[in-house]
Amino acid sequence: MAAPADAAVLVGLGSELDLPVVELAAQEAAGHGRPLHLLHTFDWHTAFAADTVAAPRDQAEELISRAAQLAHATEPGLTVRSEIVESALLPTLIRRSEVTFLLAVGDSGMAGSGQCIPAETTAVQLAARAGCPLMVVRREPPPQGPVLVGVDGSPSSHLALQWAAECAARRDARLLALRVVEYDEDADAVTEQLTEALARHTGRHSAVPTEGRVVRGDPAEVLIETSRNAQAVLVAARGDEPGRAMLGAVAQSLLYHSPAPVFIVRGLAQAPLTGPGARPAGDQRP
Repeated sequence: MAAPADAAVLVGLGSELDLPVVELAAQEAAGHGRPLHLLHTFDWHTAFAADTVAAPRDQAEELISRAAQLAHATEPGLTVRSEIVESALLPTLIRRSEVTFLLAVGDSGMAGSGQCIPAETTAVQLAARAGCPLMVVRREPPPQGPVLVGVDGSPSSHLALQWAAECAARRDARLLALRVVEYDEDADAVTEQLTEALARHTGRHSAVPTEGRVVRGDPAEVLIETSRNAQAVLVAARGDEPGRAMLGAVAQSLLYHSPAPVFIVRGLAQAPLTGPGARPAGDQRP
């Protein structure tokens, strides 16, 4: 189903470490003409285990207040709503994602950690189970490089390419569409397919500098390395089977290892983009 016309960009706030998410999410909301909804969950069991019951609640109120102030400072004309929910964060965000335009969360410290991140991590679970596109924001700001999108010829990756073209236009950035092929594939034929796809999905944004690149190698490794100089990377949750609770190997690798903000697009809750800005998309295997 398509997200409602007034659907918001939803930010899941776990702690103050997620405040960098608010700034990027506010920019996305403003670019799409959408309101921003800040959501923090509060656990009474944790509160009762604290020295005083009031302290955790006060901290929750302070966090949501700081987030709202940051959003207004980033985009002064933006409509911002904030909410504290007495529930667990993950199931709340999954449920809300069904009627959300874009969901934004932090990466739980994945980027640059060098450690094995559990599959139960909120960002990983949302990437597989959210009903709308997901933006996973890193704690360090990205370089002002191109918008990178992985394309593999699947319908999901074409949606990703469409979102990426909109994203590059709104950010006034270069668009780099990357297709990674096996060593025995016909690179000339694949290059022609990628050129046609770019022409089809970037026609509305003729002013955007666009490059299509066909590279031989491992899709995950090539995309991760290329993303080190990108300001955002877009992929589909899974190219061939974009069903819920499924996350492709390439999307998962980018989620864990790319230093750039990652947009994971699943075409379950969104119609094609028509607004002034746009969203992430496509899966892999480029």
